Amino acid sequence: MRVISRKTLKEFWEQHADSEQPLKAWFHEAKIANWKSFTDIKARYRSADLLAGNRVVFDIKGNTYRLIVRIHFNTGIAFIRFIGTHAAYDKIDATTI
Repeated sequence: MRVISRKTLKEFWEQHADSEQPLKAWFHEAKIANWKSFTDIKARYRSADLLAGNRVVFDIKGNTYRLIVRIHFNTGIAFIRFIGTHAAYDKIDATTI
């Protein structure tokens, strides 16, 4: 998958140091993944949830953080739409972000 953009993750982990290694691990796995459907993601990430518009919510660092990624399965591109604390996630509309 082509992940757009690592910079978003980096800026987040610079503010939340404990998220750095989990986000780097997720990025590395996503980069080499060949997800063709949500089923492929769910096989690897049991806690992942599918939202409207091919948005997938990943729990990061034991659900301390939430990562929302919009995935274009046909082109192999994953767009990072949100990364934040669980509390920040509760304040947004994850289906439209």
